[in-house]
Amino acid sequence: MKASDLLVKCLENEGVEYIFGVPGEETLDLMESLRTSGIRFIVVRHEQVAAFMADAYGRLTGKAGVCLATLGPGATNLLTGVADAFLDGAPLVAITGQADLNRIHKESHQYIDIVKIFSSVSKWNGRIESPEIIPEMVRKAFKVAESEKPGPVHLELPENIAATDVAAMYTSMIAPIRPRRSSPDRQSLRKAADLIERSTAPIILAGHGVVRKSANVRLRKFAELFSIPVVTTFMGKGGINAESRCCIGTLGLNHDRQIADVFAKADLIISLGYGLVEYAPKNWNPRLDKKIIHIDFATSEVDLHYVPEIEIISDIRETLELLEGMLSTNKKDDHLIALRADFVETFEREGTAECSRPRPPQILYGIRKVLAAEDILAVDVGTCKLWAAKFYPVCQNNTFIISNGFASMGCALPSAIVAKLIYPERNVVALAGDGGFMMNLQDLETACRLKLNIVVVLFNDNGFNLIKWKSEKKFGTSFGVSFSNPDFVRLAESFGAIGVTLRSAKEFETVLRDALTKTVPVIIEVPIDYSNNEMIYSLL
Repeated sequence: MKASDLLVKCLENEGVEYIFGVPGEETLDLMESLRTSGIRFIVVRHEQVAAFMADAYGRLTGKAGVCLATLGPGATNLLTGVADAFLDGAPLVAITGQADLNRIHKESHQYIDIVKIFSSVSKWNGRIESPEIIPEMVRKAFKVAESEKPGPVHLELPENIAATDVAAMYTSMIAPIRPRRSSPDRQSLRKAADLIERSTAPIILAGHGVVRKSANVRLRKFAELFSIPVVTTFMGKGGINAESRCCIGTLGLNHDRQIADVFAKADLIISLGYGLVEYAPKNWNPRLDKKIIHIDFATSEVDLHYVPEIEIISDIRETLELLEGMLSTNKKDDHLIALRADFVETFEREGTAECSRPRPPQILYGIRKVLAAEDILAVDVGTCKLWAAKFYPVCQNNTFIISNGFASMGCALPSAIVAKLIYPERNVVALAGDGGFMMNLQDLETACRLKLNIVVVLFNDNGFNLIKWKSEKKFGTSFGVSFSNPDFVRLAESFGAIGVTLRSAKEFETVLRDALTKTVPVIIEVPIDYSNNEMIYSLL
């Protein structure tokens, strides 16, 4: 058996369904091994897209997504997507080719030290320098990538190793073992229950860990049973159903008075699956006066503004279930009424406001009305992200994909492609600005080739709107933020997709419903009116 064959067998052993990538000369043996495997190779048009797709696969399934690139520029093109997975906690395994080991000790064509480059954006990485260690390295890669807190791992396969024969005694598979996390410490649970009982104004802060580990149903039951308001981070949206009477909004904008006031009055923060990269605690605990209960799969990061009274390191769902039995249920919910009303009324008011040209709230309102709870919205980075993060209600776990820790532009289209691959029965919409969409528009061809009916809602304003606003706020002027765009309708048609230009806000829902009935990708170009952006920018 050839080493590349063994590597593919190990990937099959891990249950890998897809590999996203771009082939290269140094990965030819691996590509040949994949050709006869049960793994589906999805060729994309840029390696960055391959990494974004593996990132989204990891988020949506909890299993490590796999991306593949050759050496040199192929490998470095993966970096942005791998870094995105690193800061946003998505399990991912990146595999790169490399030059023959006999020439990496000297200056050589396309050779750079990829292992060293990837070390800062991966939980673990290594070069496969002997075919006999492939089963161990692959098993370790997936184990590390999928362990809490999940993230990316990188394996480098030199071309001469890939072509080497492996002795039969080294070809045994190592069975994947999914360890169960230990039960919560009972003493810590009792202390947490006592803090909650004595609290007069507790808040639950739900982070990405709630979404990642599907603790949403248990969280809703717990919050409603004890009438505790829940605020999510951007990546925690969906951690509690937006229709729950306890869901009062999203944390992530510095001057959001509604959320800031809630935290100012709180005397206890019950932090569930929250990571500091999601939103700095100095923004919600500036005076260091909040008692904090940290409940997560990993210990808390050290931060002056985040010093928990108690840390419960265990499964979030089991922790909440056990806490339920330790708390009394005679909580008043009067305080929730006004908080909930403000959250709901703002969305309704802004989403239904009359306007001749389409504005972000009207578009988001329309998307929410058209999509079912289980349908998926993938959002790019820019002004559209801020609007979606603040105003878009998420009603089901893991149906809102956003880049927050690394905040990578160009992620929405690749994420939508993967979402539709995994869930062909669901509607999938990508929301992007013209800046972010144009960064990876080449992979519209991938969506067309795969015959995936995704819909791209494209905000077109011929510029980097968010950067323009920030520049004008800081300097009174802006520079280098404007550009021209192609005819997006004709561009879509040239790929084999459908292009539509929205004429008015009123017709958006009709256009979107029609787009979702097609059998090919659809771009809905929205000549966006950002005249009410001050509403969102004032919160930054």
